[in-house]
Amino acid sequence: MSQAKIMRLKEVIEATGLSRTTIYRKVKAGEFPQRKQLSARSVGWLESDVTAWINQCSNVGAA
Repeated sequence: MSQAKIMRLKEVIEATGLSRTTIYRKVKAGEFPQRKQLSARSVGWLESDVTAWINQCSNVGAA
């Protein structure tokens, strides 16, 4: 059974090329995967969700 990998904000920034502000703005607008609360002061994103979002973005311009 494979485990879901959690990406922290730094990894999400590196993978997407987006700034912290842009990521949080897109989350609020429903344009980016929702973050998961890991503890009282930390959040992360499922790697599969971020990867799917990146693939979706690259498919938009590939028509």
